[in-house]
Amino acid sequence: MKRLFILLIVCIMVFPVYAQQKDSVPVPEVPEVPEVPEVPEVPETPSSYADTIKVLDKLEVIETPDKTRVTLGENEVLIIEENGDTVRVVLGSRGISIVEGEDGTQIKIIEMEEKKTSHNKKKKKFKPHYAGLEIGLNNYLTPDNDMQLPPGQEYMDLNTGKSWNWNLNIIDYGFGLGTDKIGIVTGLGFEFINYNFDGQNSIRKDPVTGEIVEYVPDYAGNITKSKMNITYITAPLLLEFQIPAGKHRIHISGGVIGGVKLWSNTKMKYTISGEKSKEKAKGDYNLSPLRWGITARVGYRAINFYANYYMMPLFKENKGPELYPFSIGLALIPF
Repeated sequence: MKRLFILLIVCIMVFPVYAQQKDSVPVPEVPEVPEVPEVPEVPETPSSYADTIKVLDKLEVIETPDKTRVTLGENEVLIIEENGDTVRVVLGSRGISIVEGEDGTQIKIIEMEEKKTSHNKKKKKFKPHYAGLEIGLNNYLTPDNDMQLPPGQEYMDLNTGKSWNWNLNIIDYGFGLGTDKIGIVTGLGFEFINYNFDGQNSIRKDPVTGEIVEYVPDYAGNITKSKMNITYITAPLLLEFQIPAGKHRIHISGGVIGGVKLWSNTKMKYTISGEKSKEKAKGDYNLSPLRWGITARVGYRAINFYANYYMMPLFKENKGPELYPFSIGLALIPF
């Protein structure tokens, strides 16, 4: 009954961790050792008192006369130890201890500190802080680092409070520089930008010059919303420092970030003869296909703040106003 209960617990705990792997790793049964005649006792050595089986460097089974230990994953994501009447199942930082005694079976939750033994003492690895969800506000600056646009470019004025960007950083990689507190970080993400124009206008290419100009449809009445949406794929190169603060760390990073434009469009909502209508137009709008800039980040545990400033202008040279985008916001990072 105990073994059935343990098997059920292990299945429930392991399935979410490895559900995304394409191929499951089969766990071979430990072959039975045939009985042999008694021989005089010899000093125990690792080869004589422990049988070890490894499968694809992912699963390791160590069996000794006193106990059996099973570990799964390079960093011992799952640990199962059976020693007499006690079984411990540990997944990540939590686990379950099952003890069968004269008074029945006792089950209790154990913390990470309780499972630390000489078997799993490993050097700490550098952990990056980039992957996660970012939510912020957009705007841009003139070459003079001013948010006030020059005469003739007022149609590009933004309603900053409604100009949001949503960044989904899907993966990150960290490389420690000889320590777990300093390292190089890179990754991959998507940036969804929303520039909400402050005036009742949109933009388009001039049919003659090909430059970006103001656009106000003759047939539109009151324009209630007008914005431009741009999507980029992004990748950073950061130097990250981690400062111990109690049981956790403050992480500070800075470096460069690059982007490749994927698609863009403009949207308008307006009224015609009292009826609501909307218009969407796809196009490249002379936007720079590549861009790069500088980024800075600081945070503690899951709460982080970020700021990006792009050194390349929003539009191609001489094809639109010379504007340099920036964004600031909040990042939520799993820890």
